[in-house]
Amino acid sequence: MGIELTPRARGIVGVRADSGNATRILAELQKTFQDFKAEREKEIADLKKGMEDVVQSEKVDRINAEISRLQGELDRVNASLAALKVGGEGETKAPSAEKREHARVFNQFFRKGVENGLRELEAKAALRTDSDPDGGYVVPEEMENTIDRVLGTVSAMRSISRVISISTGTYKKLVNQGGAVGGWVGEHDARPETATPKLSALEFPAMELYANPAATQTLLDDSRISIEQWLADEVSITFAELEGAAFINGSGVNQPRGLLSYDKVTDTSYAWGKLGYLATGVAGKLSDSTHNGVDALLDVVYAIKQGYRQNARWLMNRSTQAAIRKLKSKQEELYLWQPSMQLGQPATILGYPVVDDDNMPDIGADEYPIAFGDFQRGYLVVDRMGIRVLRDPFTNKPYVHFYTTKRVGGGIQNFEAIKLLKAAAS
Repeated sequence: MGIELTPRARGIVGVRADSGNATRILAELQKTFQDFKAEREKEIADLKKGMEDVVQSEKVDRINAEISRLQGELDRVNASLAALKVGGEGETKAPSAEKREHARVFNQFFRKGVENGLRELEAKAALRTDSDPDGGYVVPEEMENTIDRVLGTVSAMRSISRVISISTGTYKKLVNQGGAVGGWVGEHDARPETATPKLSALEFPAMELYANPAATQTLLDDSRISIEQWLADEVSITFAELEGAAFINGSGVNQPRGLLSYDKVTDTSYAWGKLGYLATGVAGKLSDSTHNGVDALLDVVYAIKQGYRQNARWLMNRSTQAAIRKLKSKQEELYLWQPSMQLGQPATILGYPVVDDDNMPDIGADEYPIAFGDFQRGYLVVDRMGIRVLRDPFTNKPYVHFYTTKRVGGGIQNFEAIKLLKAAAS
């Protein structure tokens, strides 16, 4: 008789298999980057002579695209390994008897619609924190952990931001915009009253995210099918894509408030509640022909206060990374973009990690293709505890629908910690 692995165990085995190829990918990536630099130097030399070679430029672009592919594969493995560490790969603590019983009864409910005291078991297993006027049952822990792990892999903003779980509908916090005012005085000087710190109140409501997969009753009757894995596979990618897009562009109405949805001002006019940006200097471009690209990226780095630079990283899509890969510093003539040097480490630009998010816009006139800063300090993701499922065998016979919901919120919690780069003249 074979051994049936849990979803977590299957994930660990899969990641270990991937990591076996990671060393090969890393070596190939580094070799390809060396090839890219050599061919790019030939392209630059031709341009300086006024002899633009279309064939050579196409060759550079092909190698550049291959670097993007290899770095993407390596990032996927690194993200999976990091997610397993967060989820506790070495954790061996067995679930309680109450949680095992809840999982068993939930499986019966999922397959047959038989409740068998499922509501009471939720309380005994400590899976409920409040009343649930909307109905539905809490997903067993193993299934919820599986979904959360995949989200951490797919959603770039979730992986770099601060993530907290709440049991209420809204998370509120106060932010101190500055310490108490003080000063130096002589022994006999007066000590006038100083100003008090400025406190801002922020609210992060958790909005409902849903997926509604369906299966035939015949499929559900097949005991060989892992119900937990099936639901996780069906729901997780949908959740990840929707929330990932919202964390960048969400309006804040019935969804999280996205990073790029806030008011933006030139960094010299920065004020709390708005994001400061710096311009590339050339509308819709980021190139090294006038060094506007290099200068712009350096300006963004040093626009962030030192305390935020220690944990700062870049956020952009893969197309923008490919454009930056062609840029070199003025003095040392070193390429700004560098590939991963070892497993578990991302690519870097100017020594800071790069995070790829396809929800960030391409370089274009008046777009904001690049963000830089300490996202742990800057952006907050709020998860309301529990993923819930409503079983609906009536609406679309012979299919049984599983209306699955998760409540998620998000928004900027520190406007100083993140800066944007705008593709514009000013």
